[in-house]
This record gives sequence, C-alpha cells and structure tokens, in this order.
Amino acid sequence: MFVWLIILANYATTPSGDIDGMDMDKIMNSRLFIGLGANLTPDGYASPREGCVAAVSALADEGVHLSALSRWYESAPVPISDQPWYLNAVAEATTELDAASTLAALHLIERRFGRIRTERNAARVLDLDLLDFAGTVSGASDLALPHPRLHERAFVLLPLGELCPDWVHPLSGIAIQDLIAMIPADQQIRLAG
Repeated sequence: MFVWLIILANYATTPSGDIDGMDMDKIMNSRLFIGLGANLTPDGYASPREGCVAAVSALADEGVHLSALSRWYESAPVPISDQPWYLNAVAEATTELDAASTLAALHLIERRFGRIRTERNAARVLDLDLLDFAGTVSGASDLALPHPRLHERAFVLLPLGELCPDWVHPLSGIAIQDLIAMIPADQQIRLAG
C-alpha cells in the first residue's frame, strides 16, 4: 500500500531558521494537509487502509496533530504499472515543527511501518510526502517545497480539494480547482469502497 502523506501547511509561525529566504518564525503552529496513500499492507496490519489509519494516529507522537480527514480514494499507479492500486486520502493537521523537522518525522514513521526506499515509484507500505508547508518554496535537494509533482496527481488534488477548496499552489499561483481541471485524462481514480 502506498501512503502519500501530504503535508500542506498554510498560515503559520515556526522556530527560527531560513528556507530559501523565508522567515521561519512565520511558520510555527502551521496548518497542514497530509495526503495518505499505500498499495502494500504493512506487517501486523490486515490491509493497506488499516496501516494508513495507524500511520495517521502515529503523527501525534511526532508533533503533527490531525484535525480532519478526506474521503478515501483508490488510484492506479502513476506512472501506470502492474502494481496494485493505491489507497489515498488527505488529512488536515497542525504542527509547531519546522518543515525539515516535519519531513524527518514523516520519514521516521515510514521506517516504523517498514518502508524501505529502493527506487522511485516502487510499491510501498507507506509513503508520507511533505507537499506544501505554509506556502514555502524551496529547491533544496533534501526539502523540495511544494512537492514537485503535487500539481500532476489526481490522488493528491482531489482529496486536497475536499479539505481546502481555496488552496492555491505556492509556486504557480494556480487554484486547486483549476489544477483539478488539468488532471491528465489517463489517471484512474475512484472513491474507495
């Protein structure tokens, strides 16, 4: 199961620091949107969804506090492959962590659930991606913000649009509803049963 944890943080304030010139004091208590997805079942869980729900619960232990969750979606792998379909959702949360610490927390949770990073777009038990953090734009190799493929993925845009219909891409300035209208026609997605 493939878990995309999309952390979209808007309106914030964070510990002092600087990401590409952004004042990190403006990012603490960040509003986040976390996208979840998975296509393999983690050890000890009955299904990818059960693993995803447990991963959402584990966020609080790392300082990321959930406040809302979108509906669950099933999506074909992107790019198309013979992998199982993915389960995806987006959650709204808050944190007092900065972007780098939030990303580190997500990677820690992934490892706890058995995620081993091998190759890009490989099947996985959990994938937690920081997609947007308080509108921060960073080209750092270890902290790309917003997520470089966020605007291309139906499994991110549809659930994100549910939770934050007024969200605007921090780099392009394009509204979420316009990004949804531009989703490539070959992306297969449906509400999960």
